[in-house]
Amino acid sequence: MSRARTLGVALLGCGAVGSEVMRLLLDQADELAVRIGAPLELRGIAVRRPGRRDVGVPAELFTTDADALVARSDVDLVVELIGGIEPARTLIVSALAHGSSVVTANKALLAEDAALLFEAAEKADRDLWFEAAVAGAIPILRPLRESLAGDRVQRVLGIVNGTTNFVLDRMSTTGAGFIEALEEAQRLGFAEADPTADVDGFDAAAKAAILASLAFHTRVTSADVHREGISAVSAADVTSAEQLGCVVKLLAICERHDRSEGPAVSARVHPAMIPADHPLASVREAYNAVFVESEAAGQLMFYGPGAGGAPTASAVLGDLVSAARNRLGDVRGVGESVHADLEVLAMGDTVTRYHVCLDVEDRLGVLAAVATEFSRHGVSIQTVRQEGQGGDAELVIVTHRARDAALAATVEALAAMDMVSAVTSVMRVEAEAAT
Repeated sequence: MSRARTLGVALLGCGAVGSEVMRLLLDQADELAVRIGAPLELRGIAVRRPGRRDVGVPAELFTTDADALVARSDVDLVVELIGGIEPARTLIVSALAHGSSVVTANKALLAEDAALLFEAAEKADRDLWFEAAVAGAIPILRPLRESLAGDRVQRVLGIVNGTTNFVLDRMSTTGAGFIEALEEAQRLGFAEADPTADVDGFDAAAKAAILASLAFHTRVTSADVHREGISAVSAADVTSAEQLGCVVKLLAICERHDRSEGPAVSARVHPAMIPADHPLASVREAYNAVFVESEAAGQLMFYGPGAGGAPTASAVLGDLVSAARNRLGDVRGVGESVHADLEVLAMGDTVTRYHVCLDVEDRLGVLAAVATEFSRHGVSIQTVRQEGQGGDAELVIVTHRARDAALAATVEALAAMDMVSAVTSVMRVEAEAAT
């Protein structure tokens, strides 16, 4: 060990995750050295504002010049935890060009511009690791990249945003409305002051793009992912789900479609009802879980804390150990795998089921007219429930599987019918009961 060369590490960003990575690098230095086969030494920590001080950390390690830090000749490994698109993209490309392998947790950048990053890594003959970009400490990306590389993944269902899962869980278990549940999440620190990225599905959509790319060996970007958030989910929706034996979750759904005209893939994020006996239905509070279905391995479940400084830092350190070992062995890990290059379907071409609630006139012939509208669009009805409300009635309809475009067109036509006073709720139904 004394003769092994020291590997220099540069840390970009020192927020909740970065601070924990810094602590682990310093506190577990000896153990990490044994695992890697060489010691790691923190060469510098790039921060936004000067004058950062941390107990036990030399002040000279902190710098506001991230560009100069990633270009240093004594840096072998760069950990990017800044987030966002720029300057993270420029810094990662520069780090690779200067000979460093890179570990990142930047889901937004990977979902938008993974092709550029992988190209830069291949050109530099260096590693790009990103396990922490999806689901925090849960090891899901490495199994998709490596463990299941010899299998054919058919579907990935994920609860990949802790904030939205906490909100929906509170709505289900306490009867709270969306705003009330969100305010509780903010008080407890599960939601940001501006929760837009979470509740509108942007965070989950970026993760869905990464999951789909790895699962199906096809380049999928965030622009390819259909996205809907949870702000329109009502207490009535949650109650309707319970009556069906379901719960409401915000799901990232990535699927392979084996069509007669050739295979294709889809990726989408939206709230959905799932059966209460499905493994994802039991995922509570701010936890994450990813459910994978493949031809040979069957059904696999990955579960754990999906965010937070310590859990995410755990994933970062795991990648850092792998990248460091490869530097010592002068080898590269797995690069981008997009050999399948499958067509990415638009949302309208995906196949799903709808749960639709209608306020209608309570008179003879209404149900028949509504059923005719479904039939006209080629959508088959699975169940219908009608409840009288004075001169009006509520119709609750669950469809069989159909193209989303046909289902959406049916709902639009229903809303235009004179006998329908309102379409009060539309929600997809996913994930047949696990066997």
